[in-house]
Amino acid sequence: MRLRRGGRAAAVGALLAAVLFLAACGGSGPASAPPPSSAPPGAGQDGPFGGPSSPDVVPGGTSVFTPVAASVLDAPIPVPATDGRVHLAYELVLGNILSSPATITGLEVLADGRPVLRLDGDALNAWMRPNGGTPGTRELQGGQGGLLWVDVSLAPTDPVPSRLDHRLDVAFAQANPPLVPATLTEPVGGVEVDRTPPVRISPPLAGSGWVDGDSCCRLGAHRGAVSPIDGRLWAPERFAIDYVRVDASDRMMVGAPTDLASYPYVGADILAVADGPVVGLVSNLPMQPPGANPEGLSLAEYGGNHVVQDIGGGRYAFYAHLQPGNPTNLAVGQPLRRGQVLGKLGNSGNTSAPHLHFHVMDRTDPLAANGLPFEFDSFTVEGRVVSDESIVQGSSGPVPFQIDRAGAGPRTAQSPLILDVMGYPAAR
Repeated sequence: MRLRRGGRAAAVGALLAAVLFLAACGGSGPASAPPPSSAPPGAGQDGPFGGPSSPDVVPGGTSVFTPVAASVLDAPIPVPATDGRVHLAYELVLGNILSSPATITGLEVLADGRPVLRLDGDALNAWMRPNGGTPGTRELQGGQGGLLWVDVSLAPTDPVPSRLDHRLDVAFAQANPPLVPATLTEPVGGVEVDRTPPVRISPPLAGSGWVDGDSCCRLGAHRGAVSPIDGRLWAPERFAIDYVRVDASDRMMVGAPTDLASYPYVGADILAVADGPVVGLVSNLPMQPPGANPEGLSLAEYGGNHVVQDIGGGRYAFYAHLQPGNPTNLAVGQPLRRGQVLGKLGNSGNTSAPHLHFHVMDRTDPLAANGLPFEFDSFTVEGRVVSDESIVQGSSGPVPFQIDRAGAGPRTAQSPLILDVMGYPAAR
């Protein structure tokens, strides 16, 4: 059914057409008298599709017209993080089926029926992007879709829910009561929580000063990387980390940002995070000059030189932007052991400065996959970079990152968050 601008009459006509269609599907022969029954008319009788025919009996409650449809891209998996909270990070896929604009004015998330997150008005701007539209706007044009990123953050004493439901507040540019009032609260996108425990791994690097430049759970370049590949949407970088390293003076570089020699951590050993075989390998792409993302890359070149490792349980570790060459003579099918050196940190593929991109995913294709949460078994939080602005400044020249050391200390079985500064033990 599609609503047109013809007003209420068109909407009623569309509804009548739908009702007539359902009635026509009830049988292929001429109408016949109902069988004798001692029950009241309609009670206990089957309708054309096997359901109850009484209008007073509606399985599962009353259906609701939702002009802005929504579904969850991938079932969320809870993961404990370095802020001491449990995060469920996921995406709502939105679609406005009307021919006129609809504005998302609020979102409420319910965990097993209890409210756990509320976003209203401008607070939604940082979490929503219309397809083909301007980031930071909540308006979906007629027929336009979009994405709304969600981070449900629970205290460690809160019960982990088995189900999440969503109430979307929507304002419509052209009201058409009763189906399309001026404003409407829609129940959309209910999803069962995936209670699979996050995989526990060791860090992919060793030493101190490793900065989580971009990862969960705010909406940045990684979380926003939802891509249409092979006919569907994928979010491979939902929990991905971009690692850079600061020196004893908290600087990422010591010279010009366009010179690879300015980054002392280039060539650092990349370590296998678990036992398991190599299932994907590229090692022949050149190093890129830092300072800007390269142009003209194919989809297969975005990860640069990289390794994909099967770490068991339908999970795959992805180590990207490595130096060219194959210093440890890896081969597809070769088993790796936890802590084994598998390559050197570089600047190949889609990258503007040397770093290690690391994530865990549910398929072997680094882009056509969904990102999975993970926990590091043991590490130290050395502090947090105080702001995104400090990251930008420290990435533009030999300017120290501003790091808050409060709350530093050892951590066990947690996932890093964006801006964390971490120290990792030597390979075992």
